[in-house]
Amino acid sequence: MRLVIMAVAMQRARRGVVAGKDAGDMTDWLISLEGTEAGRQVAIALALLAAFLHALFGALQKGRHDPWLSRAAIDASYGIMAAPVALFVVPWPEPHMWPIFGIVALIHVGYKLAQAMTYARGAYSVVYPVVRGTGPFFAVIGAGLLFGERFTSGQWMGVLVLMTGIFGLALYNLRHVTVDRATMIPALGWAVVTGAFVAAYTTYDAYGIRATADPFTFLAWFFMIDGIFMPLWTWRRWRALPSSEVLPLMKRGIAGAFVAFFSFGAILLATRIGNVGEAAVLRETSVVFSALVAWLILGEKVGPRRLGLMALIAAGAMMVKLAG
Repeated sequence: MRLVIMAVAMQRARRGVVAGKDAGDMTDWLISLEGTEAGRQVAIALALLAAFLHALFGALQKGRHDPWLSRAAIDASYGIMAAPVALFVVPWPEPHMWPIFGIVALIHVGYKLAQAMTYARGAYSVVYPVVRGTGPFFAVIGAGLLFGERFTSGQWMGVLVLMTGIFGLALYNLRHVTVDRATMIPALGWAVVTGAFVAAYTTYDAYGIRATADPFTFLAWFFMIDGIFMPLWTWRRWRALPSSEVLPLMKRGIAGAFVAFFSFGAILLATRIGNVGEAAVLRETSVVFSALVAWLILGEKVGPRRLGLMALIAAGAMMVKLAG
């Protein structure tokens, strides 16, 4: 029996070495892309992937469950999943990273509270474009101040075209929405506040992931730390939840956790190897994907005018890419 245990331990150790080598190879490859044209192209692809997944993530939070509990279930799920990776797989953060993680956590707490207030008051198809439309303009400015990035005049034109399409979509949806009409004005106010937090976390998360040697260290610890607040904040709501709803909500949380890993992970890696402002703008094509999600999953209608506005958003994103 002792020999069997030793054999199993040695096998696990060998697997750990291989896994560590594979992770190290991935880290080295990503770092080698920083500041290169190949890195920019990979960052663009990651930002667009994040856009699609973020729209799906927003729909998961806005579904039939209380958005506070939906977010808490997602956060708890990805925090638990990330913990063993953070503690036992990736290198531990350098000492200077702890204050950075503290500021990152505070920004994301503000973002989540504002987002939950928004989704609790307004129709998804109206408030989501406002959230996403507010963020890129301030994120580009923040990237300029924090990282010295500069957009060309053609890229700024693309930002304006994209934002015009986003806010046009929000106004069109506002005219035709029939749900949450009584609370729509405060919902729009909270949507603007949420958009400001989006810009804040986009730029500061980019600073954080660039401040550590291994980007996967930042990702693992970010998800573990970020998964703590909302489950604690919503504890009383959990206690009032009917027992029949616990399992469906936890399934939603697990699904959302996997979406979050790839969505937030993709945009954070994009800001590590590419241009922060460019990645922030391209991610906001999530509004196009959100309209498709609202149509296909939430049963909302998508007419020719909304399709035209979505085309405007896509055109703005393309201008940002080509004019860079």
